[in-house]
Amino acid sequence: MTEHLTEHTPTPAASGPEPMATVTFLHPTPTTVPPMPSEPPTVGPDDRTVVLETARIILDKPTDPAPVVGRVEKVDLDDFDADAPLIPAWMYSAEGWAAWAGVFYRARRRDFRRWVRRQPTQRGHVRQFGRGARRTHEWVVGFEGVRVQSAAHTAHVLAREAKLAARHARFTPRILGTKKELAMKAAEKATKAAEEAVLLHKKAKKDRNRARNLRAGVAYGPPLAAIGTGYAMAGGLGLAAGLLSTFAGGAFIGRKPYDEEADWTSDWRSLGDGDRMTAPMLDQTFRAAKVIGSEETLGVVQTPMLDARGAWTAVLDLPPGVPAKKAIRATDELAAAFGVEEAQVSVAKRGRAGRIELYVSRDLPFTDKAAPGPLLALESPADFWGRISIGPDVRGIHQSISVVERSGLIGGEPGAGKSASGNTILLAAALDPRVILWLADGKGGGDLEPFEHLCERYEGDADPEAFSAILDELLAEMKARYALLKKLGKRKVTEELANKHPELRQLLLWVDELMLYTTDDEHGKKITRKLRNLVSRGRAAGIITFCATQKPGSDVVDTSLRDLLSIRWALRCTTPEASDTILGKGAAASGYSAKTIQSEMRGAGLLWAEGTNPTMVRADYYTDEQVEELLARATEWRRAAGTLPNGPVSLPDQLRAQGDDEALLLAAVLDVFAAHTTEDGPAEWLPGQLLLDELKTAGHTVTAEKLGALVQRTDEEKAKRPWGEKGSRLAGYPLARVEAAATTRFGLTA
Repeated sequence: MTEHLTEHTPTPAASGPEPMATVTFLHPTPTTVPPMPSEPPTVGPDDRTVVLETARIILDKPTDPAPVVGRVEKVDLDDFDADAPLIPAWMYSAEGWAAWAGVFYRARRRDFRRWVRRQPTQRGHVRQFGRGARRTHEWVVGFEGVRVQSAAHTAHVLAREAKLAARHARFTPRILGTKKELAMKAAEKATKAAEEAVLLHKKAKKDRNRARNLRAGVAYGPPLAAIGTGYAMAGGLGLAAGLLSTFAGGAFIGRKPYDEEADWTSDWRSLGDGDRMTAPMLDQTFRAAKVIGSEETLGVVQTPMLDARGAWTAVLDLPPGVPAKKAIRATDELAAAFGVEEAQVSVAKRGRAGRIELYVSRDLPFTDKAAPGPLLALESPADFWGRISIGPDVRGIHQSISVVERSGLIGGEPGAGKSASGNTILLAAALDPRVILWLADGKGGGDLEPFEHLCERYEGDADPEAFSAILDELLAEMKARYALLKKLGKRKVTEELANKHPELRQLLLWVDELMLYTTDDEHGKKITRKLRNLVSRGRAAGIITFCATQKPGSDVVDTSLRDLLSIRWALRCTTPEASDTILGKGAAASGYSAKTIQSEMRGAGLLWAEGTNPTMVRADYYTDEQVEELLARATEWRRAAGTLPNGPVSLPDQLRAQGDDEALLLAAVLDVFAAHTTEDGPAEWLPGQLLLDELKTAGHTVTAEKLGALVQRTDEEKAKRPWGEKGSRLAGYPLARVEAAATTRFGLTA
């Protein structure tokens, strides 16, 4: 840049005005030019003095340093044009526009090449449109062609048979008579069948064409309408738009490849990752678990499907020669291949040796809140002679067992839920007023204390000597029961027999924490021997024994005793060996191990009560408040039935507790019988007139007809009997008939 600086210096008047010299300074851009001096320099006799002095002053002034190349300067937006402040510089020139257009062209060209390379792949739009077109065509064609082909084949076969039958009838001589007639009838029949087959074939073709035309209109009508409408309204542009929309629709229909779900080689599919269970997944999983060989496949009897609980279930046939127990033993390996916990996989034999039922929960079972137990819904006493509700299995199916003539063992580590599980059986027994309870609490912790007032015998101090004495009493009770059965001519106690003879009612012996009693140095062996005697012989006498323990080893429960306990319930155990001591030797090796039960699955256990294999079940759970509520009901029902341990309630007192007029009248009748005692006890028969007189004396308004309707007798019981010193024959009422009328009408026990 060239800058011209001109300075005019005044001269003395005598010498006149004299022009100044011109000084030119060259500054490198963007050097700041210092200002001119405000005072003129001293002028000497020579003009050059002024120039040199001015140059010296300017050069002595400090100047700004030159900008460093590459340094980023702060941009001030105020320096730009106010109308277009941020427009790039290339937009101000034709060369800039050309460069920008080249970049855009090259980018679009690369995108187009990438799109072209993608089309042959499974995800390409052209391939998608091709799949969509094929799928649409397959849908339009449908399956009616199979029926047409079948009808055509049938018509062809029958026509050929009719032709052969007609030829046979034609060349059969008439002299054969019957054969000629039969051949003619066969030919007519075959011809008629062939004609019907041809008609069916024509009808099938007609139905096929109608269905295909309808589907073709649905599938091809909208695209053709879009293309035609676009061309009619906008010419070539509309035609292009219609074709593009048709292409987009076809690509959308074919967006998923056919073999997407069947490709198991590139990526391992797992139920734990949320994938669906399919036949290829099952084959891959069973091969990984070494249940089947690398070239073998499973036979799918029931297609894998989700049940209402969100679990996968399937019925499979193993290859020939592979038993179901091999798959059951490989539960751990199958769970690892499925990507789930072992407790989520359940394998059971289904019908035959080579068929299994596979059940895989998507979530760990038995971790949700337990539903209210069914005993809470009882409005009348339970029936301990029937089936007892235990709880749901992993499929949500409620399981129940029968304890008649049986005994059981419940075992598991501390905190596994033995007390809560045992409540399902104890509460069912308590809610049946006919069941006699004998309880022994080896923990002494009070788990059985709420049942104490319902028990005939209760040992809650964890005292082996006291428990041994209770067993002696129970053995004597068993002996008395067998004596009564022998007298009655019966082999075992039944429900009918127990209802008739209260002394033969069911008796439940419940021993909690058996280890404390059987490992006692002084009484342990005696207790084991007595329990073995009781379990082996008491079943037929109506005595049921259940034992619960934390460590059911051979040192706690002798094998000779444990093998007699037919119901086994293994809750969570720390080792497979501990599980085997409950379920039996070899159960863990067969795939049934309580060690697989997770700590979150409290109350869950392997129940082996019925069937050939144990079942995973979670016991019905009752809170402490619910237990108290149920025991309050049991107390009332037992009080009404007269079976509370504090003393049996007589039948007249039970009747009076009913508060009904008829019940009060029957109680008064029984009181009259009790008043006429003999050496053998109450009178077994009384005249009807005697009963009426004493009832009226007691203040009851009763007639012979009313008493006869209340106590209905048979013709034999209505027969007259001798009574009194004179032996007058009178009609009367047997005591047994009065008691039967009272117990039947009001549901009481004598």
